[in-house]
Amino acid sequence: MSNIIKNAINASATNIGFKKAFGHWYKESEEVIVVLNLQKSGYSSLYYLNIKIYIIGIFNFSYEISKRLIINDTGDIFRREPVEYKSIMNLDNEMDDFERVAGIERMFKDFMAPFVDKALTLRGILVLVDENKIFLLPAVKIELEKLLENRRTS
Repeated sequence: MSNIIKNAINASATNIGFKKAFGHWYKESEEVIVVLNLQKSGYSSLYYLNIKIYIIGIFNFSYEISKRLIINDTGDIFRREPVEYKSIMNLDNEMDDFERVAGIERMFKDFMAPFVDKALTLRGILVLVDENKIFLLPAVKIELEKLLENRRTS
């Protein structure tokens, strides 16, 4: 049954432009790399969709797609799918496969696609902060503002 979630996420992610690498998915721009990492809970039949955002140039880091980046690192910004989609990610929640797949497709259409479109730009990340869709650690916020200022002046 876990293949239902994996296959639906794969189809939905690739449908909005993600590429598959090392069993997970990524999408990149000149400014940002967004990684989607499917994680199964060690305590239940719940799956999490980890959303990791890497800001290119932050803290003088130059990110590139690698196994470590895709699988191990947590990114400069981290969040999971919104709480309203938890039920479709929980295999203990009885629902038929069609309903689960439709829920994952809806999550990608209603949340993931617009979220990622914004997350792929530095200015879009600030919009996501204003919309309370992500939280920036203070050091990340300072570095992001420096990057934006440097791009304005160059």
